[in-house]
Amino acid sequence: MALSVADRAIGAIIGAAVADAAAQPMHWIYSPDRLKEVLSDLEPCLEFRPQSANPFYRRTTGEQTCYGDQAYVLLESLSQCGDVDVEDLTKRIYKFFGPGTVYDLPLNDPYRKKGGPKAILPIDGPWRNGSLKAFFRNVDAGKEETGCDVDCQMDGVTKLAPVVAMFAGKPEMLEKVEKAMRVTQNNDMCVAMTLAAARFLEHFILNGPEPNALNAVLAQLNDPKRQNPQELDRAVTGKALVVYSFRNLKKQFFARCVPGSASWSPDTQPAG
Repeated sequence: MALSVADRAIGAIIGAAVADAAAQPMHWIYSPDRLKEVLSDLEPCLEFRPQSANPFYRRTTGEQTCYGDQAYVLLESLSQCGDVDVEDLTKRIYKFFGPGTVYDLPLNDPYRKKGGPKAILPIDGPWRNGSLKAFFRNVDAGKEETGCDVDCQMDGVTKLAPVVAMFAGKPEMLEKVEKAMRVTQNNDMCVAMTLAAARFLEHFILNGPEPNALNAVLAQLNDPKRQNPQELDRAVTGKALVVYSFRNLKKQFFARCVPGSASWSPDTQPAG
């Protein structure tokens, strides 16, 4: 039986949550040699590694990363408010990740000064990443714009499923995604990349498996009359084409995860 749009929308939310939890034990392994070692013990089933190999933080297998937890908070806010409510979302993020929670650890302190004693890693508990730390500082300072203006990581992409699922096919979808994302990441390049990802997810929710999704999204990004245009859409298009050009390379040139590809890593390094 063919899946309906509603089925695919729900599947996007569930799939994102399951994938986040499945990968969590191997999150942030930046050493290719270490990653190869970890994967060799798991093949062919790489998901839900029983023991965490994460070099920065340790959570029980099945629990979310900080990205998955952000998606959960966003989903909760949407379900309660029926819309992207910035005030409600801000309060929920602060409460979920803030004082007195499992995220409230010394190394996660938004005001922790750099240059102090070297942290002993991994920590026992979840990691409060850079954008969340900046969010707390901005909220505490009473700033109207609470999002981090320098962070350009994948938070937005990893947590967009609930918003896209709710507004797929509606002209305001991209506006809603941007509104939700800027609560924690107020960076234009980050927004442009996240909105491109939202276009992809919306395409699959509305159409199902579709081999021409990339061409469809590129056409949207090049349309002068596109919804919610961003100044950096051209840069996003160029990046997508560069990635696409590698699609016919042999599998041995790719790892399942490219740990050295991120421009950011947690602000401390593992001891030893």
